[in-house]
Amino acid sequence: MPHSRRTAFLFVLLLLLAPVDDARPDASRDAAPPSLTELAAAADLVALGQVRDTDYRRQRDIPVSGSAFLKILIAYKADRHEDLVEVYEKGLHEHECYFPNPTVFEEGRRYLLFLRRDPEDPERYRGLARGCALEVLVTRDNRYALRFPPNGIELNDALDQRAEAMAFADRYALIADEDLAPAERNALRDGGYIERAGDDRWRYTRGVDLSAVRRLIDPDALAD
Repeated sequence: MPHSRRTAFLFVLLLLLAPVDDARPDASRDAAPPSLTELAAAADLVALGQVRDTDYRRQRDIPVSGSAFLKILIAYKADRHEDLVEVYEKGLHEHECYFPNPTVFEEGRRYLLFLRRDPEDPERYRGLARGCALEVLVTRDNRYALRFPPNGIELNDALDQRAEAMAFADRYALIADEDLAPAERNALRDGGYIERAGDDRWRYTRGVDLSAVRRLIDPDALAD
């Protein structure tokens, strides 16, 4: 999720001070970026989910442990039926699995999720060591689309070949100018991935239809 420059500074400070959670057996700091198929094969749950609520312990407004609760909209891989799942996280690390909490006046963000059962509590989930969520937006013609460029997980799939110009109806397609570092903003603008949506904000302009994303995943990786 995007952070303001102040939040980013606090995050780095906490990252230096907080203990790192090394309890992930699939962790690999030096591994090449995963494919969607590799993520799906490692996951117990692959689904489109929407954040309903979070219950995090925070330090200086940054979550450092706790749970998020997400409604499952579409399940692609699941070993049991669940309408609502709990995703637990602890500590600060490169691929942490925290979610922004929606206010009472807004819908939660939507994500393509790659989760594994928590070995300490099989009733809840943890994120994979190489990432847990890719943000999904809703288009004006009511399609789900992976935001492009994707954020949350670095992938080796050639998504740029499937990205297309899209008109998004999702409020989360808008991003405040202060939440983009100048270098990131310039790269997105110059690549045609964002456009002005007012004096102090931008709108994402490209995405990958979720059905096209699903076709990139080997069916065997989604077998229960």
